[in-house]
Amino acid sequence: MRDLKHMIFFENLLQEANNDLVKQARGEGKRALGYTCYFMPEVLLDLPGCFSVRLRAPRSGSPDMATYYMSNRTCHYGRALLERALEGGFHFLDANLATETCTVTCRFQEHLERMGVIQNPVFFSTFTDVPFKKNENSMVHYRKQLQAHVLDPLREKLGVDTSDEALLAAIEEHNEVCRLITEIGEYRKLPNPPVTGYEFHVIQLVTLTCPKYLILPYLRETAEELKTREPDAKPPFRCRVVLAGAENDDPAFTALVESCGALVVADRYCYGSLPGREEIVVPEGQRPLDAVARHYLQTSCCPRFMPQEQMRERKKYLADLVRAYHADGLIVASNKFCEYWSYERTMDALILPRDYGIPTCSIEKEYVNASTGQLRTRFQAFVESVEIKKLQEAK
Repeated sequence: MRDLKHMIFFENLLQEANNDLVKQARGEGKRALGYTCYFMPEVLLDLPGCFSVRLRAPRSGSPDMATYYMSNRTCHYGRALLERALEGGFHFLDANLATETCTVTCRFQEHLERMGVIQNPVFFSTFTDVPFKKNENSMVHYRKQLQAHVLDPLREKLGVDTSDEALLAAIEEHNEVCRLITEIGEYRKLPNPPVTGYEFHVIQLVTLTCPKYLILPYLRETAEELKTREPDAKPPFRCRVVLAGAENDDPAFTALVESCGALVVADRYCYGSLPGREEIVVPEGQRPLDAVARHYLQTSCCPRFMPQEQMRERKKYLADLVRAYHADGLIVASNKFCEYWSYERTMDALILPRDYGIPTCSIEKEYVNASTGQLRTRFQAFVESVEIKKLQEAK
């Protein structure tokens, strides 16, 4: 296929957390607000005068300094973030809005607060307690936490406008991003999509790591470009897969899967769009913060939710994605030492083939994938097994 006009620009933006658009927004006086988890609603960090940056540590090496503080038996993702902070990669942040969710990222964010790592005189960090259930009491608690640990500190410490009017404006901008990403993602349901999984991964990531008002013009152009983009007559893919699992902010991992012959048609992982790019609906008469809290709590597919009915809902959601995107199988990956996703990955590998008949490849990986040869062998073997299954079913 012909290269997308802005793809190289998007790829360059992902090389550093403090990328060119972040620098531009900071130069215009906007406040940079970091976060790591879906449970910190990005829309609340995109209020007028500020912008959200979902933290990443691209091009990470060995996290030696972070390992000293966090031990080598903690998830590489959290250690890579702390290593990048110790290297000075997050000095541009004016605040970090943390969530009491993943233990390792909590420790990373505690170090940001206590060690004085961020050399920015206005920098502060807050922690929001996130419930483990999705009932009405949980929603009320979550909303109160977002008010007390996000909106109030932003107003008091940085002078951010947190009024209902400002929230509605942020939601409108957020929803436009969601509409565009959803429009682009819908192409992946086609028999021969005009966008690859790698390209979609890059596009999705720049919407998480760049100021919305600056990335939107490029996003609109890309969505328009895809309307007339002609896919290759004979694509190099032998099957279609849904990629699921834990934190995955490395498009090279998606590219590795696709280089083995499996087109990634849906992204059900942390930093992905499913869920993550559903529009926020504010019912008439409801306060915007109530709608935001309910939206993020209800749409989350995080394995922190352990009630049996919610665990079953997550498996059904994956099976529904496989059907909706006409996938032939599922690849589920968790980062090494990730407790929540290790359990979830194990259950996915058992339940999806047994109860839904979906071929499933279970992978444990590092945040930075050095052992690509081993992964390539696993993916190639999985693609071949899917092909054999399809041939047997055709008889």
